[in-house]
Amino acid sequence: MNEENNVFPTEFKIRQYDRAKLLEQQPLLIWFTGLSGSGKSTLANATEFALHQKGLKTYLLDGDNLRSGLNKGLGFSSEDRIENLRRVGEVSKLMLDAGLIVIAAFISPFRKEREMIKELVGKENFIEIHVSCPLEVCEKRDTKGLYQKARKGIIKDFTGIDSPYEAPIEADLKVDTDSKTVEECINNIVSAIGKRCQSYGHNIS
Repeated sequence: MNEENNVFPTEFKIRQYDRAKLLEQQPLLIWFTGLSGSGKSTLANATEFALHQKGLKTYLLDGDNLRSGLNKGLGFSSEDRIENLRRVGEVSKLMLDAGLIVIAAFISPFRKEREMIKELVGKENFIEIHVSCPLEVCEKRDTKGLYQKARKGIIKDFTGIDSPYEAPIEADLKVDTDSKTVEECINNIVSAIGKRCQSYGHNIS
């Protein structure tokens, strides 16, 4: 018996629009993608801080943090990586429905999975930011020692070493963390968000 046949989602009286209006902001999912060590988490943290300083209600989702809780038990096989991102997408969708601005930092190396997230939350709610940085620079920044382990074969299917990274073809914004400072990147990111966000009275430019 298909258990999905016994699932009947409730239609709520309060909609996303009502929650967003109460919070005075447009819900958005700001998705940072890039190689390990490219600066995704640093920029995601700085972006949330900048938006919070402007009075916006945000929540930051980070890969390692979720893998220690919600996604604990998932490995790094192709299937588990897809499931990891699917769960992140579902959580993001709930948070958008609550009216929040969600900031997510994940390697998310394949275009197909990033497109899956975009379709799940709605392209009008999705901002893709490509955090670009040369592989050799990412390896030099490798504070976790992951690239070294991948080079030695201790970690398999590591993005950039023995598994490909598919850079976005048409990202909403590309930031180069090798040639730009964090401050310069954040200014560009906040400006891009401001152009997309009808912030119900908030000026985030």
